[in-house]
Amino acid sequence: MTKESYFLLFISLGVFPVALGYGINPKEVLPVLYGIEVADNNLSNIFRAVMGLYIGCVLLWVAGAFNKSLTVPALWCMFVFMLGIGIGRALSLILDGMPDMIFVLFMFFEFVAAGITFSFLKEKS
Repeated sequence: MTKESYFLLFISLGVFPVALGYGINPKEVLPVLYGIEVADNNLSNIFRAVMGLYIGCVLLWVAGAFNKSLTVPALWCMFVFMLGIGIGRALSLILDGMPDMIFVLFMFFEFVAAGITFSFLKEKS
């Protein structure tokens, strides 16, 4: 396995539990994890859709770790995913103010993961 494959798997192992935390049972889990009250089915639907998006990306990343022809597409997916979420969190920090520290740490790790992924993509081109 290549360093890119190990990285895809490593990030997958971190994102998958977060996905489950968002969507397995939002009305019960999110208040405990993040202090977020899920008041209605519409919000549950949004969090479960986010879970599905995260899991879909994780599946591509795992496939890319084991299938050479999917490694570059998986790295692009990871780059866009991490950079997009990191930018969204940064925008929220600017517009909404300081969130709990866990979300600042997530943002930091997302930007670092995007940077590492981009460096892998530059090596592959």
